[in-house]
Amino acid sequence: MKNKLLPADTYTVVNQTILTEADKKILISLYEPIIGPIAVSLYLTFWCDLDKLEICSTDFTHHHLMTILKTNLDIIQKNREALEAVGLIKSYVKYNENINEYLYELYSPISAYEFFNHPVLSVLLLNNIGEIEYNNLLNYYKKIVINKKDYEEITSTMNETFKSVTPFEKENELIRRKNKLNINIDNLIDFTTIEASIPKGLVNSKTFNKRTKDLINQLAFIYNVDSIKMADFVRLVIDNVGLIDKDKLRETVRRNYEFNNNGSLPTIVYRTQPDRLKAPVGDNSNRGKIIQVFENTKPYDFLMHKNKGVKPSSRDLKLLEHLAVDFDLPAGVINVLVDYAIRVNDGKLNQKYLEAIASTWNRKGIKLVSDAMDALTKNHKKTTVKVDNKTKTLSQTPAWMNASLEHVDLSDEELKELEEEMKDYR
Repeated sequence: MKNKLLPADTYTVVNQTILTEADKKILISLYEPIIGPIAVSLYLTFWCDLDKLEICSTDFTHHHLMTILKTNLDIIQKNREALEAVGLIKSYVKYNENINEYLYELYSPISAYEFFNHPVLSVLLLNNIGEIEYNNLLNYYKKIVINKKDYEEITSTMNETFKSVTPFEKENELIRRKNKLNINIDNLIDFTTIEASIPKGLVNSKTFNKRTKDLINQLAFIYNVDSIKMADFVRLVIDNVGLIDKDKLRETVRRNYEFNNNGSLPTIVYRTQPDRLKAPVGDNSNRGKIIQVFENTKPYDFLMHKNKGVKPSSRDLKLLEHLAVDFDLPAGVINVLVDYAIRVNDGKLNQKYLEAIASTWNRKGIKLVSDAMDALTKNHKKTTVKVDNKTKTLSQTPAWMNASLEHVDLSDEELKELEEEMKDYR
């Protein structure tokens, strides 16, 4: 279980790297679209907490963070975990009887070159900001290429410039240097299954080294690949001496995903509503709680819940991708549309019906969950819908369409429906 933070819990920040102004630019332009502005602000606050030499901070309470960031501890903990996940900090805790002590280690963001070549972060960035903005950033960080054809290099060498000196050895491991972490992903792949699928004698100590395992786990995460399917991909890219071609593996997994998803890259079906499009924190009304469910649930998980735990079919997944990519609908808005469409269409996802609504929302620029709920409530006066060339009456409507949600208590029946909707997401 995650540790529950208390305002009185103390923390100390330790800098394990060398931080520069260039790091701030990378944090804001490359990391922020993925982890959100609060997570970046939290990192910068930790940075600001350091002493004048930027080595270590004094002890602070978490109430200090609440005051600086103007938010509650649940939000702070969630965004701290986002920093941990992308490899910007490491967190430790020392348990005491009343007040726990936390230690936060800061690490550098990776370089722009590493970021754009990262199998997970580059895809997440593309999906969060779109192709146009992504290419703008790519051009911004590209190095300048100068034609040196007519130039002659005159750079001096070390031995030309300095006289030789007597060598000596000195302990230098404690000298500060730039330090970076890998992004933090749990082991999603059973490597025993993969090894068992490869011909005997081909697997050796170099086949599944740490870097290769990390890459395979990252690809499994971003492309939603299980162990059996990953074993098929590995067999295609392993050579006769047991080495896995990492570039070919990336390409193979990506091409397979695009083939099964109409050429699109992994998108919003496995992600929640972006933080910048979420409702303000603190609305504890029934409507506010429903909005939180829509915003904090991945469309994939939401649809599986609607299917009573059955995984969505490939057709339904492609339809979710279609809503996300072609109509640019955020995750929470997709959940609202799916919830409504399933209720009024006898538990089915009718593509033409979803497209008609999604097209209207795209033109109107509907990006917020509350706006999507209001739009459906306003238009629900039309009591029939055409499904499979048959006109049907809309019999079931979501509890959130009740206008009284924000102002008065729900009836016992409506409360029961709301509890059913929310119980799996607590």
